[in-house]
Amino acid sequence: MAQQRRVQLSTQRPTSTVCVLGTELSLDVCGSAPKDAVAFHVQGTPGVKLYVVHETQSVKLPSSVCRWPLAAGTEVLLAMDAPSKDVGDEKVRISYFREAGGVPVGRAMLYLTCVEVSLDTDVSRSGAVSRTLLDKATWTWGPDGHGAILLVNCDRDDPKAETLDNQDTAIRSYADLKDMSQMVLRTRGPRTIFAGHRLLLHVDFSDADKVGVFYGGNNIALEEYKHVLGGSKLAYTVKPSRHQEESIFYVEGLAFPNVGFSGLVAFHVTFLESPEKGLLETPIFTDTVVFRVAPWIMTPNTAAPLEVFVCSVDNNEDFVAAVGAMAEKAKCPLTVCPLLENRQDRWIQDEVEFGYVQAPHKTFPVVFDSPRDRGLKDFPVKSILGPDFGYVARQAPEGASSLDSFGNLEVSPPVTVQGKEYPLGRILIGSSFPRFGGRRMAKAVKDFLVAQQVQAPVELFSDWLHVGHVDEFLSFVPAPDRKGFRLLLASPSACYQLLKEKQEEGFGEAVMFEGLKEVPKPTINEILANEGLRKFNNYVQSCINWNRDILKRALGLAESDILDIPQLFRGDVAIGAEAFFPDMVNMLVLGRHLGIPKPFGPLVGGQCCLEERVRALLEPLGLTCTFIDDYFSYHILSGEVHCGTNVRRKPFAFKWWHMVP
Repeated sequence: MAQQRRVQLSTQRPTSTVCVLGTELSLDVCGSAPKDAVAFHVQGTPGVKLYVVHETQSVKLPSSVCRWPLAAGTEVLLAMDAPSKDVGDEKVRISYFREAGGVPVGRAMLYLTCVEVSLDTDVSRSGAVSRTLLDKATWTWGPDGHGAILLVNCDRDDPKAETLDNQDTAIRSYADLKDMSQMVLRTRGPRTIFAGHRLLLHVDFSDADKVGVFYGGNNIALEEYKHVLGGSKLAYTVKPSRHQEESIFYVEGLAFPNVGFSGLVAFHVTFLESPEKGLLETPIFTDTVVFRVAPWIMTPNTAAPLEVFVCSVDNNEDFVAAVGAMAEKAKCPLTVCPLLENRQDRWIQDEVEFGYVQAPHKTFPVVFDSPRDRGLKDFPVKSILGPDFGYVARQAPEGASSLDSFGNLEVSPPVTVQGKEYPLGRILIGSSFPRFGGRRMAKAVKDFLVAQQVQAPVELFSDWLHVGHVDEFLSFVPAPDRKGFRLLLASPSACYQLLKEKQEEGFGEAVMFEGLKEVPKPTINEILANEGLRKFNNYVQSCINWNRDILKRALGLAESDILDIPQLFRGDVAIGAEAFFPDMVNMLVLGRHLGIPKPFGPLVGGQCCLEERVRALLEPLGLTCTFIDDYFSYHILSGEVHCGTNVRRKPFAFKWWHMVP
């Protein structure tokens, strides 16, 4: 339904008003009628469309009815189809009559000027602003949805700048403008009308700290762009150019969706009539557009790798070389974070998570910095943040625990669960349920992940582990069949089954950790006879089984979608579980190339039986297994290959706005 405005008329003097294209004026025919008038006649010039609403029927004029009764509820509506060329170039005349009189007892004249005032965005999500019949003031999800999209401008396009692009109120480069979404104000009609009225662009108080708006007038010089809305600036008076019908505004996001902020932001342009001096202006038209701030999106192991990260620290040269060789096989660039930047902190998986933001006109990667803040804490800002590479962080005011490290943050590949599609997968985080009082991910981090909406998080039970990260017991690898992936779960029972087989084949005296200096070398027989170890691993298996059931339900998985990777753990219930030998699910996945912690299992026929079993599980899926020695450089420090590496991956082909959360 079109916006409607009531107009008072007078038989004493002509009335002049503005009609905004696309709106209706409702003429108060009864309010201006002479005392003894009982009927009226209405006519207008060709540019005016007139309707009489009588007894709930709307009749388009001209019609066979010449006079209309002045009954309560009778109204005249008018609309105009094109902007005026001159002020007052269209008019409407209303003549009032007595009961049987042929001569009017009074006339009301209305002079009309039609103008166009329209605020437009990329409502159709094509990548460009266009006029549309879609409802600009609403935002809908799905392939047939509509509504404009805004990026959080969290990169740093000017290398000399000291802050993120959205933390200042200046435009420093044309690249900065390209990260923003356009909002176009169109004004057509006689320019003198715009001189006598005011156009006000404004934002709701509750949204003002979420956005910034820049305007350069008709200039293209960067220094001419001024910050006009956002922060403490709630309104801006637009002065339309005499020669241009369009004013282009550039909008940036300042904040990601979060608790108390759904991501929706509204802008309005209001056309104000200036009355006599001493009186307040009155609004005669408002146009509204709505943006949704694009969410931060994670990428799963199954996405194509674009860049591999690893830290160079004391005595891990062989590990860095092995990761480099794998990256080369996968044709993927390697970035080595030097000692000066990592300050002996090798756990790059725990410090950051790579994701991206996307709008129809632009996509760029965004690194999420964890609250753990150890040696690598400056690395994301100093070495990753830059042109078209954004940065976001969340702090843990209550104090960060190990569960706030991002080895405890993973995402599944796309899944469908009982008919509900998750085309961008589901985020997986570890927590302390089903027991109370354990460690949990910081509220600020978890709230942020939930608020993004497009990768609905699943909470798993990871507090049974000493470190407490989900990547210690699960991973995903690509597969050519079924759902396109397999979930790998660490499995003590699969390990005991394998060792029992080898014992029965006569290899009970084969030892673990062959070739490692100063490491105890238990035999298969000794491991199988160790009752304390077996009991503890039964407990571990029950914890993993609990997660298996959650994952099957939350990701819609069948048993055939899961592979059990042989693994033993050591420890006790008080301090938590750690891997007994290098934890093979904690692997680096680069396409079909897998970098798996070398387990140093018992040699059977000259081959590690643990490696052989893992190859037998994974190679039929077209995957290549490379076993990387991380024993002294990572394993004995409570981490493995995945903990010591990180990967920036290709964004999903699927557009997030096409889903329905």
